[in-house]
Amino acid sequence: MKPKQLFEPHLVLNEISLLPGSELTLQAQGWCVLYVKSGVGYWLHPRSTYELLPGSVLVSAERARGQLRASQLTTLSLMFFRIEPERLAGLVTWGEQQFFERLAAQERFVTRLFSEVSPPALKFRALCEKDQAQALPARIAMLQLFVELFTDEWRTQGSVQPAVLDAKSRLVKLLSVTRPAELLNLSFADLVREMRCTPRHLSRLFHEVVGMSFREKQAQVRLARAQELLATTETKIVEVALESGYPSACLFNLMFKKRFGMTPAKWRDYSRRARTQHPLTLLKA
Repeated sequence: MKPKQLFEPHLVLNEISLLPGSELTLQAQGWCVLYVKSGVGYWLHPRSTYELLPGSVLVSAERARGQLRASQLTTLSLMFFRIEPERLAGLVTWGEQQFFERLAAQERFVTRLFSEVSPPALKFRALCEKDQAQALPARIAMLQLFVELFTDEWRTQGSVQPAVLDAKSRLVKLLSVTRPAELLNLSFADLVREMRCTPRHLSRLFHEVVGMSFREKQAQVRLARAQELLATTETKIVEVALESGYPSACLFNLMFKKRFGMTPAKWRDYSRRARTQHPLTLLKA
């Protein structure tokens, strides 16, 4: 993995302007929510073309890969934030992460446009008008706004569970209400007892449901937790290791370097320089 792909902040409100007639390719990891602050523009994609009017909101999934174009007459000013549900390991459950993954895979949810009088657009405008847009209340407001974009889908996502659950159904049900961060302190033996099946059977079921082994998933969650701490806090390396579920800084350094090609300290320095030099890494020409 290249260093520039390691970390890009999400739930951060940014602003960008396009000169009349200019274009920009949207290359956002996760989901991107854009608010048209002023001017007129267009969202261009083979399957969906929208006119972007002042006050409207465009929601785009990562796979959309469309273009933004300002009109020939006006400068297009946009406010935007990006969100990756899988990065919210301590807040969002696996079931909720999968819910957004399913939405992103459906063509009708790849991009959506909300008019300037819609509730999401009005809330985004209020968010832009507040001071300290990067403070904790603003990040909470961004997350709430993102969730409310899919209110109707949230209401219809539930399904009837069978009265008697087999091991796979029990695993799916457990993961649907489990936050990935809780996996940091969970042992495979604990999970075996919870699922009431043999270790071999659970290993096969876990890989079938999650797409990787229990150990691989646990390592993924640990390293994702470490990335967030390294990039957003001043926590010491040894404390990051412990917070991420590693018993020692030595093992943590070894696993981190094996995965990302550099030590945690060097990666922290790189991520800081990258954000300082390229504050708008979300949108690239």
